[in-house]
Amino acid sequence: MEGSVLIRWPYAAILMVAVLTGCATGDWSSDTPTKGNTKLSKATRVNLNKQNVSSLGAPSDNLWLRIRDGFQMEPVDSPLIVNQTVWLSARPDYVQRSMKRSSPYLFYIVQEVNARNMPTELALLPFVESAFNPQAKSGAKAMGIWQFMPKTGKDFQLTQNVFRDERRDVLQSTDAALDYLNRLHTQFGSWELALAAYNWGSGNVLRAQKKNLAAGLPTDYWSLAMPLETRAYVPKLMAYRALVLDPDAFGVTLPELENHPYFVAVDVNNDIDVTLAAKLAEMSLDEFKTLNPSFNKPVILSAANQQILLPFGHAEVYQENLKKYNKPLSTWTAVKVAQTQSAEATAQSLGVDLATLREINGIPKGMRIKAGSTVIIPKTNRRPGDISVALAETASLSLEKPPPPPKKSKKKGGRGSGKNPPEGKTASKGNSSSNNAASQHKSASTGLAKSAKKDPIKTSGKQ
Repeated sequence: MEGSVLIRWPYAAILMVAVLTGCATGDWSSDTPTKGNTKLSKATRVNLNKQNVSSLGAPSDNLWLRIRDGFQMEPVDSPLIVNQTVWLSARPDYVQRSMKRSSPYLFYIVQEVNARNMPTELALLPFVESAFNPQAKSGAKAMGIWQFMPKTGKDFQLTQNVFRDERRDVLQSTDAALDYLNRLHTQFGSWELALAAYNWGSGNVLRAQKKNLAAGLPTDYWSLAMPLETRAYVPKLMAYRALVLDPDAFGVTLPELENHPYFVAVDVNNDIDVTLAAKLAEMSLDEFKTLNPSFNKPVILSAANQQILLPFGHAEVYQENLKKYNKPLSTWTAVKVAQTQSAEATAQSLGVDLATLREINGIPKGMRIKAGSTVIIPKTNRRPGDISVALAETASLSLEKPPPPPKKSKKKGGRGSGKNPPEGKTASKGNSSSNNAASQHKSASTGLAKSAKKDPIKTSGKQ
């Protein structure tokens, strides 16, 4: 059934309340890791020491036609699908914004879907998961356009440390999500059931199937008893399928997407500040973070095979500006704390400003830094080099509350003194902190970019 037919169903078919937001908050855990560690990006990759960006090229065509040609899933005559198509048709502005956000990423995702011979409907799944917002974070701590939970991210070898969270990395998370979906399809033999397991957890789907078998009922997606979120999951995807097939029926104009890579992956040969990288590429910081949302800190590391993604035109500009730049590329380094101590003591021992140490590392007042933690600090003449591979791969920050002070014992009075006099109140509760006169080293890229205010991404917890 085509999208234009679906939305002509009577509005009386809208029987279920389901909000179209990112929702991959089911049981994402798996018992065994997937493929080996393949950190090299499959995107067009350039080593600026050896290659020139302008020598790269790709054919131009309509990506939406390629997506439509790859559709394999068949919509069913279900009021649940009608409900979602009507929901979309009533919100063309929301759809338009989501479509615009998808523009930098869709070619890569479609390319990876095609390489695995998967239905191209799956390239639209981030619309359901996160509205294509790479900074989307659920209440259950799922992250990125594919909404990976922390444990599942580790199962699929997505690095999560002080410097970066690859659950937000569009390339790495896409590869992991498609591998996971392929595994689920092999397990269940149906893309609808694979999607249900992706959202709800394979164990829950198996139990629902077992219950239906015992009752002599079918075990397909449409026949299983599920939470509302999972019940609406495939219909939401099919609604986007209908939208791509017939955007005019939804009052939506699809963004013009050419059938070639939007970005190029540029090797990082030396540590470089995020703000400087954006400046050399002549991009706004927000634009830069849109393609590079995985960095947690204001510095991008050359260690651990790091790279940045840049649109083709900006990559050429970046290359030329980098050649001319003759100042230090990075103003940040990292050290491992040898013993558990307060932030004040750490700042003093490292010779850095306390406020800067707290801000750049996200250390609240009243918390101690545990031994073995890695902290980011401004570079000095004592620590001028790039951050090591060991720290780049294993850096973590652990904080704890200090132990309560020991209780003071009351002094005993002298002979014949009678009752002890009441103890006097202490003059103060401790030393008041004074303002540090040293200039603070701050970066405009501190912290993560916020989700788009107009389209808040709401995700529910586990069912």
